[in-house]
Amino acid sequence: MTQQLAPLDLSNVTSRDAIVAQVKALSPSLDDDVVSPLRGGREAAKARLETLDPQAYGKTRNHLEGAVTELSPYIRHGVVSPVDVRDRALDQVDGKRAEKFIQQLAWRDYWHVLYAAHPERVWTDMEPYKTGFTARDYADDLPEDVACGETGVAVIDYFIGQLLATGWLHNRARLYIAAYVCHWRRVKWQAGAQWFLTHLLDGDPASNNFSWQWVASTFSHKPYYFNLENVQNFTGPDVDTAFNRNKDLAGSYEDIAAKLFPHLEAKP
Repeated sequence: MTQQLAPLDLSNVTSRDAIVAQVKALSPSLDDDVVSPLRGGREAAKARLETLDPQAYGKTRNHLEGAVTELSPYIRHGVVSPVDVRDRALDQVDGKRAEKFIQQLAWRDYWHVLYAAHPERVWTDMEPYKTGFTARDYADDLPEDVACGETGVAVIDYFIGQLLATGWLHNRARLYIAAYVCHWRRVKWQAGAQWFLTHLLDGDPASNNFSWQWVASTFSHKPYYFNLENVQNFTGPDVDTAFNRNKDLAGSYEDIAAKLFPHLEAKP
């Protein structure tokens, strides 16, 4: 007989510490004491929405210290809707100045429409890899050092630490990790996508998995990859981008491509 868990009743709990204690009590065998600093609930979502600056977002969104909203967990769980967020942006600036921000909402909507139309594709390769390798050349499982953030590549370990501690990452950091997993470590994107879904507070199979496929090149015309200089251009002083601790990422794009994709012909 399967034991049924009693529903979690938090209606009379007002302290965040008490809520955390109740949730932890549901899984006494887990030894993970990390609690994300992100606050849930409608009031927290409204506070984040009030800080929205779509024009600044458009200018700085690629920088890890840029004016990103961190609204994605609230959108993911229905605390606010994409329409709420779009309307707030258009209340502040005209459509042209809000364009970059609204485009990101449109991408999210696209992934979900695609998922609804083709749910079978969310865990299967949409197309072959364009890396010079076939799917058989990629490992099925995520290496333990990646899962724990102990790869020895300082940049990657920093971002994995953020993921494990907060359940949220800037989109560029997600791309860096996904590229490292798929191309430097040659692991199937499905393993990375599943790992992200176990940690991301905003994780959903549509946005998450199709984005991983885009990085891997099974849903794009080429693989996404980066180099250490790119990381240095888009991060602040909190990220350790020293050469000696990130040698695997160092080099020109031509050097990186030759190392990661040796079977592809070099472009003139």
